Amino acid sequence: MQLDTRHFGLIDIDEKGIIEFPEGLPGFEDVKKYVLLGSTDEDMIFRWLQSVDSPELAFVVIDPRLLVSNYEVDVDDSEVEILSIKDTEKVALYSIVVVPDDIAKMTANLKAPLIINTENMKGKQVILDKSDYQIKHFIMEELQKIGGKK
Repeated sequence: MQLDTRHFGLIDIDEKGIIEFPEGLPGFEDVKKYVLLGSTDEDMIFRWLQSVDSPELAFVVIDPRLLVSNYEVDVDDSEVEILSIKDTEKVALYSIVVVPDDIAKMTANLKAPLIINTENMKGKQVILDKSDYQIKHFIMEELQKIGGKK
């Protein structure tokens, strides 16, 4: 399937890779279908969550465990049921990244990760009850540490 996007122009996407967010994302409740773009190569820490419904909409995302090694997601059983999660090994986690003009102030939302069941390609953004995760977690220091390891 071809998708004409704002950031990437005309791209081919595999329909099997479309992730459905039945409730949309907060602020974008009417936008239900997305695809992850970018390499899964460990040298590429950022990916794009590109909307299929609204090609002009895309979010930069990162696996929060790259930033916080002991990052834990504890969600209600109702969330697990909505996503039909049977195997936690088949779950992908992402945090939405905000890249301002001053990239030194780049942040990731660790308080509200995206949880994706890779078996059925259903996703949901959940708000964690843990108070030590921030909505605006500054990430440049962690990114520099990651870059120094490679």
